[in-house]
Amino acid sequence: MSMISFGQNTIDIKAKFDIEKNQISISQTIRYHNTTSDTLKSVYLNDWNHSYSSKKTPLAKRLTDEYKTAFHFAKEEERGFTTLISLKQFDKNLSFERLKNNPDVIKVILKDVLQPHTSYTLELDYLIKVPRDKFTNYGAATNGDLNLRYWYITPAVYDGEWQYYSNKNLDDLFIPKADITIKAEFPKNYHLTSELNRVSNTETPTNKTVTLEGKDRVSSKLFLNKESKFTAIQNDSLAIISDIEEKNLELLEKILITEKITKFLSDNLGAYPHESLVLAQLEASKNPVYGLNFLPKFLKTYSTSFQYELKILKVTLQNYLENTLLINPRKDQWLFDGIQVYFLMKYVELYYPDLKFLGSMSNIWGIRSFHAASLKYNDKYILAYMLMARTNRDQILSMPKDSLLKFNENIGNKYKAGIGFQYLDDFINADVLEVTIKSFLKAYKLKPTSPKAFETYLKAQTPKDIDWFFKDYINSRSKIDFKIKNVSKTQDSVTLTIKNKRHNSMPISLYTLKNDSVISKIWVENIIGNKTLTIPRNHANKLVLNYNNVIPENNLRDNWKSLKGFFFNNKPLQFRLFKDIEDPYYNQVFFMPILEFNNIYDGIDIGIRTYNKTILRKHFTYSLEPQYSLKSKSLTGGASFSVNHFIENKNLYAIRYGLSGSYKSYAKDLFVRQVSPFVNFSFREDDNFRSNKRDVLTVRYVDIKRDDDVLNISNSTKPNYSIFNVKYLKSNNNLITHNQWDTDLEIGKTFSKIALNYEYRKLFESNRQLNLRFFTGAFLYNKTPLETNYFSFALDRPTDYLFEYNYLGRSEASGIFSQQYIDAEGGFKSKLDTPFANQWITTLNSSTTLWKYVLVYGDIGLVKNKFNSAKLVYDSGIRINLVTDYFEVYFPIYSNLGWEVGQPRYDEKIRFKFTLDPQSLLGLFRRRWY
Repeated sequence: MSMISFGQNTIDIKAKFDIEKNQISISQTIRYHNTTSDTLKSVYLNDWNHSYSSKKTPLAKRLTDEYKTAFHFAKEEERGFTTLISLKQFDKNLSFERLKNNPDVIKVILKDVLQPHTSYTLELDYLIKVPRDKFTNYGAATNGDLNLRYWYITPAVYDGEWQYYSNKNLDDLFIPKADITIKAEFPKNYHLTSELNRVSNTETPTNKTVTLEGKDRVSSKLFLNKESKFTAIQNDSLAIISDIEEKNLELLEKILITEKITKFLSDNLGAYPHESLVLAQLEASKNPVYGLNFLPKFLKTYSTSFQYELKILKVTLQNYLENTLLINPRKDQWLFDGIQVYFLMKYVELYYPDLKFLGSMSNIWGIRSFHAASLKYNDKYILAYMLMARTNRDQILSMPKDSLLKFNENIGNKYKAGIGFQYLDDFINADVLEVTIKSFLKAYKLKPTSPKAFETYLKAQTPKDIDWFFKDYINSRSKIDFKIKNVSKTQDSVTLTIKNKRHNSMPISLYTLKNDSVISKIWVENIIGNKTLTIPRNHANKLVLNYNNVIPENNLRDNWKSLKGFFFNNKPLQFRLFKDIEDPYYNQVFFMPILEFNNIYDGIDIGIRTYNKTILRKHFTYSLEPQYSLKSKSLTGGASFSVNHFIENKNLYAIRYGLSGSYKSYAKDLFVRQVSPFVNFSFREDDNFRSNKRDVLTVRYVDIKRDDDVLNISNSTKPNYSIFNVKYLKSNNNLITHNQWDTDLEIGKTFSKIALNYEYRKLFESNRQLNLRFFTGAFLYNKTPLETNYFSFALDRPTDYLFEYNYLGRSEASGIFSQQYIDAEGGFKSKLDTPFANQWITTLNSSTTLWKYVLVYGDIGLVKNKFNSAKLVYDSGIRINLVTDYFEVYFPIYSNLGWEVGQPRYDEKIRFKFTLDPQSLLGLFRRRWY
């Protein structure tokens, strides 16, 4: 795509604000130049305010994809829309339409075709209903303030192709620069803040009219506040206007910090082309300085001034780049992110070179021994990126912004881009990258450009081959992973082989050390497979790849070799209390005290977990958990060993196999030992990580040994048994539509059975929820005694002979713990007279909304036992859905038993679903970010 000039575009707006109704009446003129050689019959306009108009817009779908319920459950008057009253050209009405798949984009049919290098002029009158700010931070606040961005209609970019797309809460509208004039009329008691220059200000007894102007602008932010929240700090060339508060800082400190940051930006990015820059607290909240910001505020990890400083720096860099670097942010966001994060790191290196990742906590006794305490502040960027890379969830940097997982869009890809620039800088050396970025921003300031132009510009500044950076690092998911092997040495030289364990051409730095002092550093390039080289020894006693950890390498554990002998190449054991960040120079063993409640028979469990899991996922993991149960007064616990294989660029993205075992109570004074080898195959859509479509195939062998229950004469099953189990699950779980089915095959010595389970959940536009679950299962053969139902299908409470459900009291026949509900097999809530099926079962469970979190449920099914006719079963009642799938209560009303409400001991009929499993609860967080 060739780069062209947008020409001198103009936007003139007269806006009258009705604060009480959250409405804006706008008369607008748009003049836009066609600087291409194409003739245009139609043009496109961005109307992103209209993206709030319904629950079916791309914005609405994006919010529900991330399990944000506020928009879907909002009242109509809380949403926004645009009513286009008239659209004219030369005082003649034009035909226009909203695009079917992009309702916030308007196609306008021109009266006369637009010739090359000429301009069109449009006159618009329209009414805006401003949405509430609870959806995307921008909009109408509950206190009456208006915080606006993308609030008026703008021309779409045409550069040989129309560059338009819908709002998806990514703050990435792509518009041409224009000379903007806004004449705003609003209530007198409000204060207006904008980056545009204020040229006039008039008042009436009730209203205020302010005229704003700005040349070569792309920013459309405007703030109307009852109280004057924004303060300006002016230096010789730039006014920083901000409402970012820090109560514990004096004004003088804020001024000094602001001047320090503006000087840093001017030195590294060049002068800002406009007179003022607005920094909003809502921007800082929407895209915070990630790290330890999740810790409680009373933990003073970093100084107040440092936290304020980094917050101001991040928002300033963001606004500076957005307002000066005219690239398509939806397609080319990585360049924004790379420059922003690179200079965030440079700033800390310059002013806080000794700052630790854990801040002041690094000096606390007990914490300072952790490897995390030795990491520098900037190490957090590689760490956060590796969280995704080590779990095969990283994405290509050049991928469109709306295709990224939320974690990658907010953190992972941003950090990868920044550390990529640091990697490139270390490779090129001699400050070439910093100088190039500054000169590139100066050369293309307020001019349309692209990452390709940056690549060409950078290559002209260095003789080194940097094709690898754009080919392998930016445009692929290829990981970086090198290994030293086959070392031989003489008195004067060392011969070694470096293995590139991945298929790429990225370079690696090789250091020679003597007692941790660096002797030499070289870059080894173009390693395809293995590369052998000989280097001077110079009394070195250690070889290390990527010693300064600038390169985001997937595995650092095989990056060094000692020249002292074989014994010194063995990593020493390191013991740590609690999980730590991986230290590649040690074999780490972690200990975690255990205090758990798993069931009423064991009571409180105390013990110690011994494991090798670190913050970052490892290839091989183990966990040993010996416990002492206070109630059963016995040793209990479990152990697991697993190996993880991640496969890139395939739908089959992960294979995990291993062995798990446990020993715990299953009834009073009765214990069960479970051992299970297993293998899991996980599938996803490789071309769409945002899709929630998942397939999982699990194959396992479960060996159970139970204490014999001699007091229970009805239990005639043998206490020990083994079952081969194959389960295939296919799911597509979303906030609006939840679809999941699984099929399960079990083969044991005395029985074999197959089952199918299907779940469907739909959230309608009326906010009514429909839940359906269908289950059917049948025995292929069943040789178990008729008097036992231990392996039978259960109507309301599975026996859980595989010990996979989190029963608090699995063997209870009465009392509160017998009322725990597990959504499995028959799925009934009432305890009916035919609770089991030893031949086949078919049930349908349903529920729908009565009011908010109150639902009505109904179950119906057929239960077939040997030598008996199939029996029709049904029940109904009220379901209180506090947290779906995690905390629910069921109140039976009517069933085969009649009206249950009026029957004796009704309180014993109430069922509940409840989980304390941390992994299950973490799912509520993960589904929003991954």
